[in-house]
This record gives sequence, structure tokens and C-alpha cells, in this order.
Amino acid sequence: MDKVILVNKNNRKIGEMEKLEAHQKGLLHRAFSIFVFNKDNELLLQQRNPKKYHSGGLWTNTVCSHPAPGETYNVAVHRRLKEEMGFDCTLVKLGCFIYRAAFPNGLIENEYDCIFAGKYDGVIEPNSEEISDHCWLNLEEISENIQDNPEKYTFWFKKILSDKETLHLLQNYLRN
Repeated sequence: MDKVILVNKNNRKIGEMEKLEAHQKGLLHRAFSIFVFNKDNELLLQQRNPKKYHSGGLWTNTVCSHPAPGETYNVAVHRRLKEEMGFDCTLVKLGCFIYRAAFPNGLIENEYDCIFAGKYDGVIEPNSEEISDHCWLNLEEISENIQDNPEKYTFWFKKILSDKETLHLLQNYLRN
């Protein structure tokens, strides 16, 4: 049974709860979003497995998940990158934000989401239980696709890319 770390608005731990229950109650908890780029500054996107508990079949950033109780962000991001995409790379924390979204199935995402970025050009071995497809696209292509087909992308991914400050952080990361 997966648990998440419940936090306050300052990301201070206030408890732990089973993941599904936290999403049913809409309680604020820790999460992270990983953005991995290749040498051409294209972002590795994943299409979530349709059987996921929410947002199944939608396209999103490289990896999205939650640190487990007792696990640091740094340990969690590397663990989930290996579990979902079959590789690991150096990751840099760019910043954090809070978002809340209700889904048609009654679940509520209320997350203190920290964004990590990395660069990688090797072999990708996606976990089919997590991911049904993947591709590389540059940020301009992604923005155009989101404009034309917003229903094909996860809420948090659209929120991250529509936030000027966060987009600026990603663009600065790519310049370095």
C-alpha cells in the first residue's frame, strides 16, 4: 500500500496517508515532476498507462510521482526515473509550486510539486505498467500541441508549462 507525505503550505510534514485516500480527500501532499531533455533540447514525454488511477492515457512530462514516507526528494526522483523510464541521470531541482485539480472520477490532486530537470541521450526502457508510449518534442512543439489538443495532456503538465516563471526556469536550464 503506497503512502504519501501530507504537508502544509510550507512543505512541512504533518502526517502520512495511503495515496488513494489522500487523493479522495484532496489533502495537500508532496509530489515531484521530472523533465528530462536530450542533446537537442527535446523533452521526453510519457503517455500514462490508461489503467492509472487518474489521468490515464494522457501525455505528460517525463515522470510524475510522490516521495515515500522517510524518503527525500533526491532519492525519490532517481528511484522513480529508473522504475518508470529504465534509466537514471543527474537531476537538478528548479523550484516548487502548489496546485489543486479535481478529476471526473472524484479524485483530487492537491500537491506541493517540486520540479526537477535533467539531460539524457541513452537507452529508454519504459515500464509498460506505468507508460503506454513516449516521445521527444521541443517545448515549442509541445505548447502548440497543448493549444490544439489540451484534453490530451495532464492538468499539472499544462499548469507547469503555462506558468511563465516555471517555463523560464526550464528555458534557463536548457541554456546552461
